[in-house]
Amino acid sequence: MEPSLLARISDEGCVSLIGMAGAGKSTLASLLARRLGWAWLDTDRLIEATAGASLSALLARLGLEGFLRLEEDVVAGLCVKRCVVATGGSVIYGPRAVSRLKACGPLVFLSIDLETFLRRVGDPGQRAFVVPSGLTLPDVFAERQPLYAAAADLTVTSCGVSPEACADQILEGIAS
Repeated sequence: MEPSLLARISDEGCVSLIGMAGAGKSTLASLLARRLGWAWLDTDRLIEATAGASLSALLARLGLEGFLRLEEDVVAGLCVKRCVVATGGSVIYGPRAVSRLKACGPLVFLSIDLETFLRRVGDPGQRAFVVPSGLTLPDVFAERQPLYAAAADLTVTSCGVSPEACADQILEGIAS
């Protein structure tokens, strides 16, 4: 029998949130961190701080492949404890990054439906949203869903519920 997800959390562990843009990763990371008495980290902000530029500027300067390589390098090098980690949606394309997050503790997939995603993300040109050439937003959504599900230790639907209720579900899920 597999140990509970809570067993993967210790004074040195983390909980990481993955999912599409607009799933509520940053909001829930902050809320969960308060409830756990931990810090929280947004990997998008860490990438910006590491590279000294905004995500949009980095994506424009490095191109898609370069940006994904930078994201994977930064996240794969995380060295944090007692932290809730909110990731960028494209982190799922970096196997070393996903492996590092899983080594730190449970990986929680915040699932949203396509309609919610499209409404929340708006115009991807106004944000640093990774869209591989030739794909539409619904294509990217469909491409990533099985990747998130395969990587996750726990999946929680974050649309249609309050952040507090979603946080409760996450805490219950990692305790079982």
